[in-house]
Amino acid sequence: AVDYAPHGIRVNAVCPGPTLTAGFEKVAAGTDMVARQAAITPLGRLATPEEAAAAAVWLCSDAASYVTG
Repeated sequence: AVDYAPHGIRVNAVCPGPTLTAGFEKVAAGTDMVARQAAITPLGRLATPEEAAAAAVWLCSDAASYVTG
């Protein structure tokens, strides 16, 4: 981010942590994996794919034009 900012290039990442996808639900079926992951997550729940996508869309938008690093 620091190296490319002078060139107008923003650098960001979306790292939502545990995300409740169909694949995660399939792997976790019959276990307490979802509850255990939620218990160690600050918000007390897993992210949804839609939330991760919304963050990425926002970072690509003009609304995030001053967000880098």
